[in-house]
Amino acid sequence: MASFFRSPVVRVANRIMTATRDIPVVGGLIRRNLVVIRYHGRRSGTTYETPVNFRRSGDRIVIGVMAADSKQWWRNFTGDGGPITLLDLDGRDRTGHAVATRGDGGVRVTVQLDS
Repeated sequence: MASFFRSPVVRVANRIMTATRDIPVVGGLIRRNLVVIRYHGRRSGTTYETPVNFRRSGDRIVIGVMAADSKQWWRNFTGDGGPITLLDLDGRDRTGHAVATRGDGGVRVTVQLDS
């Protein structure tokens, strides 16, 4: 299943989801729970962007990682975590520090937004 999530089909689906954020009327609804994150690969240093669903409480963002064992992006935030940018959150790009944790409920990436 891991290869499915790295397939061209998933890349196209991610592009479509990202583009729907910009559609008038519908985009506003989608942006409530969908944000594009930008981060750097922990080994490669390559910059990546991917859309994710999130929940927010003040300056804290929680991203639940579905099918975590078949995804790689969240592993960049294990241990002490690392920097992340949430694109077009609150009408602007927001930076923060993300930490991934694995628990009974699966993998969760918690982002503390910078002031």
